[in-house]
Amino acid sequence: MTDRVDLGRDVLDYYGLGGERARLATGAGRLELARTTEILERWLPPAAVVADVGGGDGRYADWLVGRGHRVELVEPVPLHVELARSRAGVPPRFGVHEGDARAVPLDDGSVDAVLLLGPLYHLGERRDRLLALREAVRICRPGGLVVAAAISRFAPLLDAVRRGNVDDEQLLANVLAEIATGRRVARERRTSPFPDAYFHFPDELEAELSEAGLRVERLLGVQGPGWLVDERDDAWMDDRRIERLARIARELEDESRAAVLSAHLLALGRAPG
Repeated sequence: MTDRVDLGRDVLDYYGLGGERARLATGAGRLELARTTEILERWLPPAAVVADVGGGDGRYADWLVGRGHRVELVEPVPLHVELARSRAGVPPRFGVHEGDARAVPLDDGSVDAVLLLGPLYHLGERRDRLLALREAVRICRPGGLVVAAAISRFAPLLDAVRRGNVDDEQLLANVLAEIATGRRVARERRTSPFPDAYFHFPDELEAELSEAGLRVERLLGVQGPGWLVDERDDAWMDDRRIERLARIARELEDESRAAVLSAHLLALGRAPG
């Protein structure tokens, strides 16, 4: 177990506003949730001990417990920790620990699987992302599964297109700069509150997992092109439409050239041993 480290203030401030509470229950978040849970259901072993690192308010942890897994959630945002403890209940259905992905407060080799469904987004420096991935390897049993999510390099530009914001010259300049560097532009340039972040190419995400000691088994696009449906479209309230969009993503998930159409990527790797 490593010493605690701090996350950037703008990241903590952004998530401290509470916007994550509804994100996966509305709009394109519904497709992200449906596809992520579908992939986890396929890949997790039965009755696994799972570390949900960067687990937010516990939505995934709650879902995992309902499918027979034991979960230890680790989260750096105080508001999320509070919400996760409330969701866990009394006695708690899953463990909740305040901590950072680069210093996980769990013992070596103590879990069967590690989920990193958010931490890599907001670790702008490669060394920090590798530290988080190595922490995942440390706490994972030999041969265990590590699931690491990343935001696609082209997601900021595609999001600007779907929102009809390409006429905003400053925003367009920002997203083009983010494609060039992979890094969220400086705070004084931003036209939206989304904090410091890193945006991955698929092969770059795979390379980071490999350098951390993981054997990469799959790289999947999560949403496919379906997330590009306008957020205001009533289609997001239709369960059948969500399933249709999920089916499209499922059909494309093994096509590496289509991965960048997704807002999020999922890399699945195995711990050594």
